[in-house]
This record gives sequence, structure tokens and C-alpha cells, in this order.
Amino acid sequence: MKLKLIFALVDDERTDAVIDAARAAGATGATVVTGVRGEGLKPQKTFLGLDLSTSRNVLLFLVSAARAHEILISIGRAGEFDAEPGTGIAFQVDIEDAIGLRTQLMGMREPSAGEREGLAPRKKEEA
Repeated sequence: MKLKLIFALVDDERTDAVIDAARAAGATGATVVTGVRGEGLKPQKTFLGLDLSTSRNVLLFLVSAARAHEILISIGRAGEFDAEPGTGIAFQVDIEDAIGLRTQLMGMREPSAGEREGLAPRKKEEA
């Protein structure tokens, strides 16, 4: 099965809505990295040297490549990323190989013999 990893940088107050939208579109789970910082075109707002920006989270979704675009679009809508600059960003990357995903893969489809034994099948090297 081909996999994609979707990264989403989201304001803290939109995190739950984005996760719910991703699940509704087919994501089987998410990893949340809390309290991250970033800076885009507009500098961070400060008051007496204290950062006034909202707390942000990085959300990671490992998903089937067949569902990735639909999930990415759902994440963008729920996070309102195109509403104004600085509301969030999401993108996806291809996954070459992964291990430790037996439970998640079983949730996506019937596992192969190697997955049932705890080993992810290795792609054949291209000539």
C-alpha cells in the first residue's frame, strides 16, 4: 500500500476540528506535536518582548495515498487555511518505507502475511 504523510501546522483552537475533518475524510489517526512556533510573511506580535501569537500544533497524518488528496482538502477547509495569511498550512509527502504500522495498516485494509508477523513488506529495489 502506498502511503502519504500529511503535515498540518494549525492554531491550537482549530486542532480538534482539523483532526475530526481528517478522520471523516478517511484518516485513521493523528499525531499532535504541541506548542510549536513559526513565522511567515508577517512578523510575530509582541508586547514588552512577550510573544502574543496563538499556540500552534503540528498534526501528522499517515494515510493511504488513494485518500490523501481528499483528506488534505478536508484539513484545509476545517482549518480555514485560505481565509487569511497565518491561519495554517498543510502539505503531503510520499513515504518510501515504514515499519511499526501494523495496527494502522490493518485498519486501512487486510494485512499481508508479513504485516501479520510484525514486518512491513520491503519494496523491491528498482533496476
